[in-house]
Formats: sequence, C-alpha cells, structure tokens
Amino acid sequence: MPTAPGSPTCWHRRSPIGAATWSAGCVWRKACSGFRLDRPLRTGHPRKTNDRGRDHVVKVLQCQAWGPPESLVLADVPPVACGAGEVRIRLHAAGVNFPDTLIIQGKYQFKPEMPFAPGGEAAGVITQVGDKVAGYKVGDRVIVMSGWGAFTEELVTGADRVAPMPPSMSFEEGAAFLFTYGTSHHALKQRGELKPGETLLVLGAAGGVGLAAVELGKAMGARVIAAASTDEKLETAKAHGADGGINYTRQSLRDGLKELAPNGVDVVYDPVGGEFSEQALRSIAWKGRFLVVGFAAGPIPSIPLNLALLKGCQIVGVFWGAFTAREPALHQENVAELISLYEAGKLKPLVSKTYPLAQGGEAIRDMMERRVLGKVVVTMG
Repeated sequence: MPTAPGSPTCWHRRSPIGAATWSAGCVWRKACSGFRLDRPLRTGHPRKTNDRGRDHVVKVLQCQAWGPPESLVLADVPPVACGAGEVRIRLHAAGVNFPDTLIIQGKYQFKPEMPFAPGGEAAGVITQVGDKVAGYKVGDRVIVMSGWGAFTEELVTGADRVAPMPPSMSFEEGAAFLFTYGTSHHALKQRGELKPGETLLVLGAAGGVGLAAVELGKAMGARVIAAASTDEKLETAKAHGADGGINYTRQSLRDGLKELAPNGVDVVYDPVGGEFSEQALRSIAWKGRFLVVGFAAGPIPSIPLNLALLKGCQIVGVFWGAFTAREPALHQENVAELISLYEAGKLKPLVSKTYPLAQGGEAIRDMMERRVLGKVVVTMG
C-alpha cells in the first residue's frame, strides 16, 4: 500500500549511546527523503511470511471492492516479512482523513490494488528493525505517513517513512497531527503568504484541516473568522483561537462577512467547496488570496473568473501531497516549525472520538457525513 509523499523529518538528535535529546528546531531529515504515494507500504497480506516462522495473524480492515464504508471487511491475514531497510510497527492509532472517504469508493486520484486498507497516517511502536536501518530501535514510538494502509494492527514499512514522536505526544495525537497541520501550514505559509494583522476566513472551521488552519492562523498573527454549519462547531473553533464566527445555516456567509470584515478578508481557506466558495470569493479583499484546499461538501464549484479580475485576487491551489514530494527540503522546514509550535503549546490536536478497528467504517462514515469535530482516530487496542 503506497505511502503519502513527504514524511516528517527527524526532529530529534541521538546521543552516542542512543538516547534521544529533543529539540524543537531540529528536523526529520532522514525520514523525509523517500515518501511517495506510488510505492507500496505493507500491512499483513494473504501470502506466506518467511519472518522467523511467525505464526500470528494480523487484523486488517480491508477494502475488497469499491464501495461505501459499510462494505469494509475485518480480515485476519498473515504478517509479512521485515526486510532490509524496513521496520515492523505495532500500531496504536490511525487517523481518519477526508481522502479515506474517496479512496474506498475509487474516487481518489489513485486507486490501490485490491485488497487494501484505508488510513493515511498512524502512530505506534517499532517491534522489529530490519538490516541496514540506522537511527531506530525496538520500542521507539513513531508516526507513520501511509497514504493508505493504516487501518491494521501491524505494518511493515521502509524506515524512511516513519519518524519519532515527541515524548509529550499521545498515540492519538500522533495519528491526527501531520496530515491536517501539514496541509494547513503549507496552505497558509507558502500558498497564501498569510501575514500578521491580516484577516483569514476559514470555511469548515471545525473539521480537521479547518481547525488546524484556525490555530495556525492565530499563531501567524492573523485575525481569524471561522465559518461552520452549527453553533457547536463555531464554539469549538473559537476555543481553538477564532476571533469571530459565522453559522452559515443561520445567516448568509456574505452578510456575516459584511459585519465581521467590512473591508473584506485577505485570505480564504476553503476545504469545503460547494455553494459557499463563490460567496467567500465575493467577500475577498483587494489582492486577496483564495486557497482551494478541497471539496468536502461534494460539488466542485464553478467560479466566475471575472471576480478574480475585479478583486485583483489570486485563486491558489493547495496540494500538500505533491508539495512534499516536489519540495522535500521546504517540507522538512515546515515540519520543524510545526513541532516547535506543538511543543510551545500553540497547536493542540483535537481528537473528538476514537473507534475500535472493527468500527473503522463507522469512522469513515462520520467523516463523509461531516459529523466530525477536529479529528477522529481508529485505535488498535
């Protein structure tokens, strides 16, 4: 199962005796170098293992045919061998992200070979280290960026696809961190060039990437306006730093923005799409930046391009996965900054609910129906 491009790079330094000395300014350079979406990451798979006669089975929540979350099957499969350059990881938690809702239906940019497990990121403990692996040992707590394949008790992957977790980070936080914060940080810093004192509008502000954008916007010195579909979601966004909020089921987004940002917003962060994209674009300030992050609402909006002309604004695409593959050095810098912000207490991943592995389909369904606050994760016990 392929991994997501651009793993975080190693933010720790090891002493000669192997102890870890943590430094927020250090980056995960070694771990970042090889992440790609088109290379296989191996969970348990129905083939014979040659790994020292291991006879246990691995539980995997598999997609065996394109379909809804309810079609996922909990299967027992043999473990795979741990080869040179690889590590075996006992997973404790796996994050659930919007791409998981698409990939199981065959609607994502790539289609894994059947059967496969969804799950794009995870956290766990190394239980075996293959030959030619340096910098890791049995017992290390690590984050894995998998692209897919993380809804499993155990996986084997290249050591270049994992990275150490800060000591203060829980497994649930580790499984809910890099995808959302990495996306939002790249969007706001490199694509939106958000500056202190500017006004940032975040659509879908209580979702995973939306809530990350709220926190990062505040950390970057912006005034943040959250937009969401319920009062509960707005309160969640405000608890994470939003200065104001608009419930777009109670009033039009345009009217709310006229009240909160009469001069327009400088940056729009849009992971939602649908009917609110054009309203947000019409409310953008002169020389504003409209960030196209995703389409959680379903419909991909058609935008009148004359608005970009009239506003003198930019409509900017955000594809974090491609960014990590094409600009790995810059991605490493971003990860180092994110870890610094986490260790400073400025980023607080919200894991609102956990699901056992057998109920991973329910977790994806809740993501599809937009019933999620922050992040939800699947746990493996």
